[in-house]
Amino acid sequence: MIASNTNSRSLRTMRQVGARILVVDDDPIIVDPMGEFLRIEGYEAAFARSFPDAVRAMDRTPADLILCDANMPGGSGFELLHVARRRWPQTVLIMVTAYGTIESAVEAIRLGAYDYLTKPIVDDELRICLQRGLAQQTLLRENQTLKTTLQSRFGLDAFIGHDHRMLKIFDVIESVAPSKVNVLIQGASGTGKSLLARVIHLLSDRASKPFIEVSCGALPESLLESELFGHARGAFTGAVANKAGKFKAADGGTLFLDEISAASPALQLKLLRVLQTRQFEPVGSNKTETVDTRVLLATNQDLEAEVKAGRFREDLFYRINVVTIDMPTLWERIGDIPLLAKHFLKAACADMGREGIEFEGEALRALQCYRWPGNVRELENVVQRAVVLAKGRRISASELPAKLLDAIESQPAPTLYTPMTLREALAIPEKRIIEAALRANAGNRQITAEQLGINRTTLYKKMKRYGLTDRDHHQS
Repeated sequence: MIASNTNSRSLRTMRQVGARILVVDDDPIIVDPMGEFLRIEGYEAAFARSFPDAVRAMDRTPADLILCDANMPGGSGFELLHVARRRWPQTVLIMVTAYGTIESAVEAIRLGAYDYLTKPIVDDELRICLQRGLAQQTLLRENQTLKTTLQSRFGLDAFIGHDHRMLKIFDVIESVAPSKVNVLIQGASGTGKSLLARVIHLLSDRASKPFIEVSCGALPESLLESELFGHARGAFTGAVANKAGKFKAADGGTLFLDEISAASPALQLKLLRVLQTRQFEPVGSNKTETVDTRVLLATNQDLEAEVKAGRFREDLFYRINVVTIDMPTLWERIGDIPLLAKHFLKAACADMGREGIEFEGEALRALQCYRWPGNVRELENVVQRAVVLAKGRRISASELPAKLLDAIESQPAPTLYTPMTLREALAIPEKRIIEAALRANAGNRQITAEQLGINRTTLYKKMKRYGLTDRDHHQS
């Protein structure tokens, strides 16, 4: 029975009005007043009298919060808690029992219950417990929404493509992400190396920990070491206080070192040590720091060639070259351009509030004719520009940058296809080559055969097949 206390009605202002609460209890003495209380408080109440009834009710319409009796027909509240954690992770469960003990309360919380109440339940206690439980449920939902957004933005969904190179990369990502091995990402600027590093981090068990990115080429050599490893007060002019570096900041998470080829020989040596031992000393300090930081690296240079040229340490190269992922240029995966363009178009329209815009066929063809020196990043910029400048709901080729129009005009007109066998199709250029060779050699079969890499008998048979007679050439 819910004990009445009317002195705390002001607490209602904190409630989540309209939240759905499932009460699981087989005792009508509890269920009836509980339902009335919930309706007065502004909640939507649902009821189940057994474990199977509760599962069916949740399958039909999931509740925001479950008030569950620990002992009920068909299964205990602890069994329902186990099922709820697996099947409805965003639903908060509060355990209720008439025989509360410290041990059972601890066990319920350990298994994932938000709170534990004992009968008789005082309405103020229940009211506050519901408010806090629903606040937790809101937080769980927001976290899931954020996670979904991050996965869409930085997860595998952000990698669009059917090209066989990208499909192989997807397989490598999913295999390597859960491990701790170093990953070297190679590719031209704009191919998505930074995005790939984020994906690996998000698919790892370090996803909830920091992901920190450092561009080695963007900082002067004198500052890069301090940026990575930190420094002690007085280590150099301007070091007025101790500062933790990026390796320390990424402890437990992932550190992404972009443009690693720009690291100086001295810094390369220090990187080699930290990759081997996970230990380092901040600049100007004798104190050794130990971190659990996974390192991902990227470069737009051929590091193997840099090693041969003496500009990159061979031992560091083999240390970071555990798993290498080579990102193809956009021009190498030209078939993915329409997919990427439509993906960027959808994102740009959502950002700018301009839904329903599409590419015309000629515009997509123009995108596929351009060579994209800036790769995927350049394509994304072009699509965003097109959305900003679009006058209607369809983007035409004329609304794209002039360089794309020049590219499409430089492409040869498509050849009309006439149905024929492959042998017939190959015979056309073969005939022209033989005819040109015979003419260049004044009809001399011996010389023509030698130049074409065939014997005179084969040449004669081909001439006969193609109707190339000696009357057309001066044979010697």
